[in-house]
Amino acid sequence: MARYTGPVCRLCRRLGDKLYLKGERCFTPKCAFERRPYAPGQRSHRRRKISDRGLQLREKQKGRAVYGLLERQFHNYYKQAVKRHGVTGQNLLRTLELRLDSTIFRLGFADSRAQARQIVMHGHIAVNGRRSNIPSHVLKVGDEVSLTSRGARSEYFNIVKENLGSKEVAPWLSVDAANLKGRVVTLPELEEIGAKFNQATIVEYYSR
Repeated sequence: MARYTGPVCRLCRRLGDKLYLKGERCFTPKCAFERRPYAPGQRSHRRRKISDRGLQLREKQKGRAVYGLLERQFHNYYKQAVKRHGVTGQNLLRTLELRLDSTIFRLGFADSRAQARQIVMHGHIAVNGRRSNIPSHVLKVGDEVSLTSRGARSEYFNIVKENLGSKEVAPWLSVDAANLKGRVVTLPELEEIGAKFNQATIVEYYSR
């Protein structure tokens, strides 16, 4: 399965915004964006003006970086969002948030989406009682996420259970901290997601 494997802190610096891609590290002084809040590579003192097209591209790249997707997969989500009834940008964001890896992150079972992706691919997660090792599995309202027998034996989830009470759970999800289960209660709203990018600008980019 294709994915970006380079340094994610470099993405934040390149895009000029703190995207919180490394979980708790992003809230510490070790954060690379805090220490070097400028683009990587040789620095130039010349100010560069970014075109409207460049701004649209930057927002699209932010969306890809936040959810850890390559271009083809991200574009496919956009094409699916266009075909659905409703606002395209909202449809796109909802689909991205309801991916299995993103849901695991939002439930507090992982510190970042990259870690959540790894948890899913290692076979620790079940959807409606059936093991799913596909991070791109898009959940629906009413779907339940739980641990497989392999996940239940993992020492990692004992640590998660101890710390789960201190983590904020997304409002469109419910969590059973004692049994490490979660459920999609409703569809996420734009104001609840708190996206680090402008979805309307992404729609403008792809609809040129």
